[in-house]
Amino acid sequence: MRIAAVGDLYCTPQVAARIRAQMTPVRDEADVLVLAGDLTYSGEPRDLEALLEALVHVRVPTVAVLGNHDYDRDRAADLMQLMTTAGVKVLDGTAYQRGRVGFAGTTGFGGGFGRGALTAFGQPAMKAFVHATLEEALKLESALSFLDGELEAEKTVVVLHYAPIADTVRGEPPELYPHLGSSRLAEVIDRHGAELCIHAHAHHGVAEGRTMGGVPVYNVSLPVLQALDPPRPYRVFEV
Repeated sequence: MRIAAVGDLYCTPQVAARIRAQMTPVRDEADVLVLAGDLTYSGEPRDLEALLEALVHVRVPTVAVLGNHDYDRDRAADLMQLMTTAGVKVLDGTAYQRGRVGFAGTTGFGGGFGRGALTAFGQPAMKAFVHATLEEALKLESALSFLDGELEAEKTVVVLHYAPIADTVRGEPPELYPHLGSSRLAEVIDRHGAELCIHAHAHHGVAEGRTMGGVPVYNVSLPVLQALDPPRPYRVFEV
């Protein structure tokens, strides 16, 4: 299966035509399109409607997670409903199988990596932040467990918005690392295994890395893809 993936499109009605032109070749190059969050600029339904209209000509099955921009106006439920109505498989601690490939995903959250990971200690606000990280890790655990136990996928692709490892956010200011992802997500991935993990969010990060367990991780943030030689509007993987 060929999987085209990109995140951080930040669609508005003003840029939808450009996105449509960039994404149209996907129908000839991939069997599935994965959108790794920050689909909209504002989190407003009008931005998502413009994106869905731009993607209507792609005509391949689409899998998506939301990003932090998509949550900004507290309209996430509306955005998910719009995508579901349009036939997009939205992963929010859930799984989806197509052919022999299973997709497990959630947005993820910050929290930091390795020895720099934040802990639930001290003020209530810090505990709440870490609790949100743990909740997203548990959602990913639930999705991967469902793939392991209920579906019969031969291969697994993990879809996130936030990064599960530090390697693919290198290039960003170190002080931003706690806001870019969490190694707790990687711990879940390594427990279950996967062919690869896709994320976005780190605009100045690195295109590739691996979890401690050896699972390949790819940063498909559009700014990262555009910095490659040659620049790309999305990246295609074969699993």
